[in-house]
Amino acid sequence: MTLSRPQPGEYAAYFEEYIREVPEGQLMSLLELQPEEAMLKLGTLSDEAGNYKYAEGKWSLKEVLGHISDTERVMSYRLLRIARGDKTPLPGFNEELFVSHANFERLSILQLMKEFSLVRSSTLSLVRQLDDEAWQRIGTASGEPVSSRALAYIIAGHATHHFRIIRERYMHA
Repeated sequence: MTLSRPQPGEYAAYFEEYIREVPEGQLMSLLELQPEEAMLKLGTLSDEAGNYKYAEGKWSLKEVLGHISDTERVMSYRLLRIARGDKTPLPGFNEELFVSHANFERLSILQLMKEFSLVRSSTLSLVRQLDDEAWQRIGTASGEPVSSRALAYIIAGHATHHFRIIRERYMHA
């Protein structure tokens, strides 16, 4: 399955950064490969490394990993609702609130990586079953229009964005 890049109007402008992260024609391969690549690069890190924050007020590495999974859960739920034709406006979510109440520091990096892999497996199961019509459906989330197709791109691009931040700001500590 090859999905073309979503067009402006299918997503809020603030998601453009994530959508650009997905190379044209590579959505599915990116979704499939991200968990394995992340596990190879991060799965052996110590808890000390996982608790590292590169600056005051920033999330720890563990919190970033938990945030990736939490956000994917929310976006995948939106994808399900919209792909199934549900026109009910979907609320936003407060990522800071999610992280502050998750207690990710009590989990190991390995646990967080396994969780990401499980969440992604669920997302892949959903996206593999959608037909062309489902991919074109548009709903509303956080007061903005969003298509099923855009949500899949946002999921992949969001993870890519945060894994790059991890590489650049956490791995050199």
